Amino acid sequence: MVNKEEIMELVRVSLIGPILQYAEAALPEGQFRAYRRLVLDQFGGKGFGRELDKLFLSKRQPER
Repeated sequence: MVNKEEIMELVRVSLIGPILQYAEAALPEGQFRAYRRLVLDQFGGKGFGRELDKLFLSKRQPER
């Protein structure tokens, strides 16, 4: 079974890295910093990471 850390690493390497590279090439530095913060929040502990935590927690609890 996969765990949260493996999923987050795959997302980081396959999605976040390229997304930020394209944005860095296209945006002025100030806009890129703001965009980077938003992307990292959404894919990190405030967004996707939190949803993964909920999913894994729900899978551990017995169904009623």
